[in-house]
Amino acid sequence: MGSAASAARPSDSAELRQAVTLAGIMDHEEAFQAIADLNGGTRASGTPGYDASLAYVKGKLDATNYFNTRVQEFDFDYFQELAPAQFERISPNPEPYVLNDDFVTMEYSGSGDVTGDLVPTNDIVIPPGPTASTSHSGCEPGDFTPAPAPPVLQVALIQRGTCTFATKAENAEAAGYDAVVIFNEGQDGRQEALNGTLGGVGATIPVIGASYAVGEELYTLTQSGRVSVRVATTTQSETRTTANLLASTKTGRSDRTVVVGSHLDSVVEGPGIQDNGSGSASDLEVALQMAKLGGFEPRNKVRFAWWGAEESGLLGSQFYVDSLTRRERKDIAVNLTFDMVASPNYVRFVYDGDASDTDSLGSTGSGVVEDVFVDYFESKGLESEPTAFDGRTDYEAFINVGIPAGGLFTGAEEIKTPEQAAIYGGTAGVAYDSCYHLACDDINNLSIKALDEMSDAIAHSTVTFAQTTSAIQGTAKGRGAGHQRKGRSGGHKSEYQGSHLRR
Repeated sequence: MGSAASAARPSDSAELRQAVTLAGIMDHEEAFQAIADLNGGTRASGTPGYDASLAYVKGKLDATNYFNTRVQEFDFDYFQELAPAQFERISPNPEPYVLNDDFVTMEYSGSGDVTGDLVPTNDIVIPPGPTASTSHSGCEPGDFTPAPAPPVLQVALIQRGTCTFATKAENAEAAGYDAVVIFNEGQDGRQEALNGTLGGVGATIPVIGASYAVGEELYTLTQSGRVSVRVATTTQSETRTTANLLASTKTGRSDRTVVVGSHLDSVVEGPGIQDNGSGSASDLEVALQMAKLGGFEPRNKVRFAWWGAEESGLLGSQFYVDSLTRRERKDIAVNLTFDMVASPNYVRFVYDGDASDTDSLGSTGSGVVEDVFVDYFESKGLESEPTAFDGRTDYEAFINVGIPAGGLFTGAEEIKTPEQAAIYGGTAGVAYDSCYHLACDDINNLSIKALDEMSDAIAHSTVTFAQTTSAIQGTAKGRGAGHQRKGRSGGHKSEYQGSHLRR
């Protein structure tokens, strides 16, 4: 991409910032809400609500004749719980277990209502070993006592550790078991109800994750006699097709392409008007106003991207990056990511591109992007603070292959501190977004003030990198093409990623 520059060349973004209005952004947010209302309250990838959202955005862009648009389809593993799971001990001493506190359904679990004898696998370690993955429970086919033929039903009791949840469940199903309970291993940080994923479609029997306390209790009971349990799940787990939407300016240097991205999908549970209607609507309005400014000719090509299946594991952005040739990757100068920019109890977070303030996946070049945002907020008398590149949203695919990245974020499920409340307003001791990944993430779940401030910063950064004559040196920490997502464990995205195929 040419020689490195210490900073992006500033450009006057005032005209575009003035053109990008809250009214315009809210028109798009209201359209997303209306789409969700007509489609079961969701805009999740693989559903009609997502398809309608993509059609809405594409229609607006195509009407400008300023962009070349492309729909990039891909298949992905879709999962949805259709009814709350149930788990109870039938004997001895009947006891119902509490959903979310004592157990949760594993992502990609099959469906079924099974009452049967609970059979522990070999290699369960109680009390737990001193370190994680001391237990090898369920990792080998020989860990399972072969299950009897129907009508006798059996439920496998397995402890977390060493191998993936998928391997444990596959071994249990292959041994003839009718349901699976995988309980947490028991060390510090491995005690709560086990919220994990099987990594993809395939399981045909119910698979749930339980807390260590529940697992320990059940295992101890099995050492004294017969234990009968009921496990019931109602799920939809199948391969579906979804798509990314890419819109590239017809002019500008293609060897310094600026990718401005946001994920368009919501979670299945809600309409996703904040997560991530806020980023999607802001990016759309920036794109439309660029098109309306007849004199705006970007020096560098700008490619706006609306990613699909982000909530299923950052799949759309990863599919896009994987589809690029080596030359095409080098032609991308920078990725700007805007995922959640209107949190009701917000903070102005900027991704810590140079890893100077956080335990971050900082990368060469990404610090330049961080500086653009920090300098912009300072110029407006607004404070901001760093947040870690922790691999939990769509920049991840880009930095993994050496493309500098950055962006903005206003907070999700984590709790606002008193110090932050003193700076940004809002309420200390409350989540940045109390409706994160819930049905209440609707048109009322937005900070208009945050949306106004962040959309101006989005417009500014887009102009800055669209017009710069400087190249940005890529990262030396890229992990290469085809890097497999291992999941999220902190930061601002969903829990299932934190347990994705984890041991």
